[in-house]
Amino acid sequence: MKAFVEHANITVTNLERTIHFLQTAMPDFQIRHQGKNTKRWCHLGTEDSYLALQEPEPEHVQTCQREAYNDLGLNHVGFVVDNINEVSQRLIAAGFRNDDEVMDETYRKRCYVFDQDGIEWEFVEYVVTEPSLKNSYEEA
Repeated sequence: MKAFVEHANITVTNLERTIHFLQTAMPDFQIRHQGKNTKRWCHLGTEDSYLALQEPEPEHVQTCQREAYNDLGLNHVGFVVDNINEVSQRLIAAGFRNDDEVMDETYRKRCYVFDQDGIEWEFVEYVVTEPSLKNSYEEA
């Protein structure tokens, strides 16, 4: 078996808002399980992989002063989607801002979108099936 990323655990300020954002982009993402111990949490994704989302402990609620790409920590999470233009249009219609327009490259199309917490999410549509081309960063 090849190793793969099963899940990532991300703390967000508002579970419902993040679920709405992700399901707007990827309607096939379903709540696998959710609950509350000292904080609310949710596993959202497919049967193969998911995001473990949680709100912070109530006494630790604060805003993050982290600057993506300059400070240590997560910069973005990337998802492969079937149709990047549909994803982008759904997110824009729901009021989310694109960092850039859809980038149309030789072997892939990409866009980056920020959610309400300032977390950047990348969406990628591959236009080829050959792994060596999917992973090629040279433009033809």
